[in-house]
Amino acid sequence: MTRKTWIIIVIVAVIFLLSAAFTFAMGGPTNPPVERQVNWDSPQTQELFARACADCHSNETKWPWYSKIPPISLLIIDHVNEGREKFNISALDMGEADDAAEQVIEGKMPLKSYTLMHPSARLTDAERQALADGLQKTFGGEGGEYEKDDDD
Repeated sequence: MTRKTWIIIVIVAVIFLLSAAFTFAMGGPTNPPVERQVNWDSPQTQELFARACADCHSNETKWPWYSKIPPISLLIIDHVNEGREKFNISALDMGEADDAAEQVIEGKMPLKSYTLMHPSARLTDAERQALADGLQKTFGGEGGEYEKDDDD
């Protein structure tokens, strides 16, 4: 092997080992205890939330197999932790629950990066509106009508 090939192998190995160490330090993919149960306005809202939001906004994340492979694990764990910090239906302090409907209406949630790997989380316009309406009824906050943008 050439020197360039060895350098690439060493760099990849170092990245892998460092990300594995960080993943271990972060505790790996975990689901803390569920501290509260939501009183959903309807089974439809609960199903849509479970399909499009729960992996990042609850303590009931379904961790995919690739969430345990460094360095991907670092990105996924960080993404879930960030989502839980902003809004977590499983925590006593849910965070920005009253902002959830607005995030869905504005097309900010679910994230496109999430729906790429989770096609079942892709919402039709009608599902997006139904989820936003249900979130508003369940948690309060801003809602409104969903209008499809050219970017959606």
